[in-house]
Amino acid sequence: MNRFVVRSVMQGLINGRSSIINGQVCRAAVVGRGVQLSGQQNGMPFASVELRRMMSTASAPASMEKVPLATEEKKENPATEEQKAKDIVVSSYWGISRPKITREDGTEWPWNCFMPWESYKANTSIDLGKHHVPKNFVDKFAYRTVKILRVPTDIFFQRRYGCRAVMLETVAAVPGMVGGMMLHLKSLRRFQQSGGWIKALLEEAENERMHLMTMVELVQPKWYERLLVLTVQGVFFNAFFVLYMLSPKLAHRIVGYLEEEAIHSYTEYLKDIESGAIENVPAPAIAIDYWRLPKDATLKDVITVIRADEAHHRDVNHFASDIHFQGKELREAPAPLGYH
Repeated sequence: MNRFVVRSVMQGLINGRSSIINGQVCRAAVVGRGVQLSGQQNGMPFASVELRRMMSTASAPASMEKVPLATEEKKENPATEEQKAKDIVVSSYWGISRPKITREDGTEWPWNCFMPWESYKANTSIDLGKHHVPKNFVDKFAYRTVKILRVPTDIFFQRRYGCRAVMLETVAAVPGMVGGMMLHLKSLRRFQQSGGWIKALLEEAENERMHLMTMVELVQPKWYERLLVLTVQGVFFNAFFVLYMLSPKLAHRIVGYLEEEAIHSYTEYLKDIESGAIENVPAPAIAIDYWRLPKDATLKDVITVIRADEAHHRDVNHFASDIHFQGKELREAPAPLGYH
């Protein structure tokens, strides 16, 4: 009897109908994960069965259709996570964050080493043939020193002007930093303004550093060249630091003559590019943004603007030396700010 009742109830559930057994109505109730079936006969419970939730055949295809979508979402997740990782800004208790910076055309600014307002168009019409003729012992000593220093450079690099430029820029970025630092400390000690010369010399150092960042994109120096850079920079920094404390006018005169030699080296570099000895490759992206060059700029354009910068540094340092020779301090003459 009990088996008959259970079969009847199961059949009623499957058919979606109520079952009538011995005048009693047994209905299906779905609660949570199970189905509780009950019925009475002569006031006594005759059946109590719990069934697990069953999926109907009609709902199966719908669930199957969701599987590919979930798989596609999983496939998209890695790329999405990588993009989110790029957009993450390191959270800081101090609330420090960089504002969104764009180019003039609205595209995102890609550089952290310099900002759009630090870029400029080089003045390539500057007179490259200027030369300070040595007039006294200090000038002659500075001139001879630079000429002697050029000899081992020519022997080592010969006509490998890309590698020569890397060495040149690692050294050329030192004087502006040393001079700016010394004037900064002097200003603090004496409670005096610098006349803008601190900023002018630091601008020179930063400009020379950007020359190096550009050249590294074009030339990958070998391990022994990197070792040479470390050695030369270490020696030159300390020597120039002592020299600037003893005689700023001699220090600036030496830098002026070093820049004259840099102009000569970059002129030879351009000759090799024009003759085809060095391939005129496309300009690095960092150079295009820093000097505001056209998108189709080449190596020749980059070397041209770098040479113009060196000519400006030549003028600034010879000018600074002349101020000292007149018995004045740099703060007494207006600094050529922005004179790249």
